[in-house]
Amino acid sequence: MFKSPLKSAVVLLASIGLLASCSTFRNGKLNPDAYKVEGGPNQTPTAATGGTSLFDAFKNDGSAGIRVNRFLWTASLEVLDFLPVQSADPFTGVISTGYGRPPGGGRAYRATVLISDPALDARALNVALQSQSGPVAAGTQRAIEDAILTRARQLRTQAERF
Repeated sequence: MFKSPLKSAVVLLASIGLLASCSTFRNGKLNPDAYKVEGGPNQTPTAATGGTSLFDAFKNDGSAGIRVNRFLWTASLEVLDFLPVQSADPFTGVISTGYGRPPGGGRAYRATVLISDPALDARALNVALQSQSGPVAAGTQRAIEDAILTRARQLRTQAERF
């Protein structure tokens, strides 16, 4: 690229000088209130409120990211406990399993579950079920979704008692 070492050194020094002059934090102080969102954690961020900052994702207050229904999450893991869990991300609401056989069944299945809403609602639950020979019948998939929803409602009822 550069034939002489002198040209390389000049370009390198010029690049370092330009990079150093780009610093915006020189003699500046970070304002801790600059990253606060007005309106509290229950308000949905909009353009008028300024949204949220990148630092809100690292807070441990449970308000960042997509919220998933805890009853649907637990029920999904309980109903599909015969499948080995490959990945489970409670922040995005995705549970991905490997192949496994149900008790008393001969066919191996794998599932991907998406919980997309904090409400205990059928619209918040999406289950993709697959066998080793391809997608399963819609009735089988619907039966799994119904079993998860039924168990989630049972868990909610049990939680209300205490």
